Amino acid sequence: MIRSLFTAATGMEAQRLNIDVVANNLANVNTTGFKRARADFQDLLYQDEKTAGASAAEGLQIPSGIQVGLGVRPVAVQKIFAQGDFASTGNPLDLVIEGNGFFQVPKPDGELAFTRSGAFKLDSDGRIVTSDGYPMEPTITIPTNTTSITVGTDGKITVTQPGSNTPTEVGRITLARFSNPAGLKSVGRNLFTPTDSSGEAITGNPGVDGMGTIGQGFLELSNVNVVEEMVNMIASQRAYEINSKTVQASDEMLQVINNLKR
Repeated sequence: MIRSLFTAATGMEAQRLNIDVVANNLANVNTTGFKRARADFQDLLYQDEKTAGASAAEGLQIPSGIQVGLGVRPVAVQKIFAQGDFASTGNPLDLVIEGNGFFQVPKPDGELAFTRSGAFKLDSDGRIVTSDGYPMEPTITIPTNTTSITVGTDGKITVTQPGSNTPTEVGRITLARFSNPAGLKSVGRNLFTPTDSSGEAITGNPGVDGMGTIGQGFLELSNVNVVEEMVNMIASQRAYEINSKTVQASDEMLQVINNLKR
């Protein structure tokens, strides 16, 4: 059997995964706080037909051997946590993190999740929540008669109420960071959950101990570069095509072998 058939098949399968990753990046180009992903690949095992350094004859040594690779395999789809661009919205509950860190939001099952998406709203109880209604951790409640909300770069939230010119502090945002954010697990809804690879969450106030600062009235856009993704898509498409040509060439070689009997 011709090995190239199966080797090319691994290449086609790898490029299919690469296109899947690019497609997800492009689909989320306008998703707030989305972080692009990149597929990483490794070459597979090699078959040794002649070992380098083996004895060829008395006193002689083979300088280089013959190794035939058996293809490629995907080993990781890594999130790239580079900062995205900021978009000004003027909404007092649109927040961005300038630097490292994640907002903390407990899910309905009690598990704490983390997000870079700062498109917060108020629920019927006045709590600051995500678009899915998950409250910010720690819970911060805005009084119903509030006339203005101010979020400082250090995460302090103050409100102004009718009849008072003195802002009142109602809470403070606490951020979390990880020693290996690339190890976080994406669970959809702009949320991540920790894994053994990411390590435990390290919490702290914005602007302290490596945490980013808070910006009010802005949203962090995705860090997807459309031009770069288009180039990746074209390169992946061409690689898939050339692997299919290898399958075609291998098939033609098999046909030649079959026709030897005629």
